[in-house]
Amino acid sequence: MENIAEISALVKLLDDPDDEVYHHVEKKLLEYGGEVIHYLETAWEQSFDGLLQERIENIVHQIQFNTVKEDLNLWYLSGAFDLLQGALIINRYQYPDLDEQKVINQIEEIKRDIWLGLQYEMSSVEKVKLINHVLYQQYGFGGNTKNHHDPQNSYLNQVLESKKGNQISLAIIYSTLAQKLDLPVYGINLPQHFILGYIDESKQDGTEYGVLFYINAFNRGNIFGKHDVDQFLRQLNLEPLPEYYRPCSNADIIRRVIRNLISAYENAGATEKVAELTQLQEIIA
Repeated sequence: MENIAEISALVKLLDDPDDEVYHHVEKKLLEYGGEVIHYLETAWEQSFDGLLQERIENIVHQIQFNTVKEDLNLWYLSGAFDLLQGALIINRYQYPDLDEQKVINQIEEIKRDIWLGLQYEMSSVEKVKLINHVLYQQYGFGGNTKNHHDPQNSYLNQVLESKKGNQISLAIIYSTLAQKLDLPVYGINLPQHFILGYIDESKQDGTEYGVLFYINAFNRGNIFGKHDVDQFLRQLNLEPLPEYYRPCSNADIIRRVIRNLISAYENAGATEKVAELTQLQEIIA
């Protein structure tokens, strides 16, 4: 109970005009972390003081941002096995109060509709065409070509609501669905583009890195071959390095999500967000 008494006393001091007092109070509240958010939000609702409300908003944001940093660090150090989890942690940066179960349920619903159409004797291409049919025709997902630099394209909850995303968010949804259905579809980190590869896991030692074919999640799941990747790299005057053809790690994918967000917020002139996302970038550098 003494915690509650101390927290309440600290919250009452937040509007102190003395900066030194305020910074001491801020430091103490930040040390408490998430458990003080409820008290701060209640104080915000009961106040008509603009300065106090602004101070509360800043502290709540700082606590939530610290949580995102801790969660991302833990995800990375634990091996970054769950791509969806990594994407949801980045989502928390902009939407800290999001009901993540809702996002998971939306993905499960799409997965169920694909699963209902899967037949054991289908070829890998037929399975991908089924995913394409459900995701792009039935659910209406597509690349956001009109507003490609909008940061909302990188947040999964927004992409699932609007059905519009960038190359990487659509690829995360696509590969998550495929892997939940035991289909070996993984991200491939091309320069200026992000694609997916359907892997033949028995042939990963070969020069083709076991990729049977490539998939463009941004372009309605279009299927293409290695020669198309070769041609794309030639157009960019880039050497065909092995990492442009083989699956990348989940950490690589989340790095790219953060990079996209930094670029989007730079375009928008949101310097504080750029600075914070750069901190996230450094955690998984």
